[in-house]
Amino acid sequence: MIKIFLLSLFFYVSCSWAVIETYAFKTPEQQAQYNRLIDELRCPKCQNQNLSGSNAPIAQDLRFQVYRLINQDKPENEIIDFLVARYGDFVRYNPPINTHTFVLWGIPAVLFFIGLLVVFRIKRGVQEKASSLTTEEATRLDEILKVTR
Repeated sequence: MIKIFLLSLFFYVSCSWAVIETYAFKTPEQQAQYNRLIDELRCPKCQNQNLSGSNAPIAQDLRFQVYRLINQDKPENEIIDFLVARYGDFVRYNPPINTHTFVLWGIPAVLFFIGLLVVFRIKRGVQEKASSLTTEEATRLDEILKVTR
């Protein structure tokens, strides 16, 4: 019984070690800007989490950087440019189209057109096979279709 109590006490105490970040802002607009930015920016360590949802140490550092820059009254684009300069376009969920991200934006379009080409060629091949039936095969096919109707 004592072991269960000590184990539950350990889990209770370990949960209290979690850090809850509270930052004081000058205006509610700055708070809204902070929330918007940490929702729009991606954690460099986590593959698909924004800064607000990540508990990684780098995400904590970046949240503090965003807070610090907002308190210095930096505009949103300067804050984003600062983080992009340090971590690349990966920190943005919607990276701009440029020479570095062209492949990222271009691959879906290329794959779409390749898919259309494949579908067109398959369809054309089926039509060519259907039109190249001999008269014997055509009459046999008509007989089979009449029976199934």
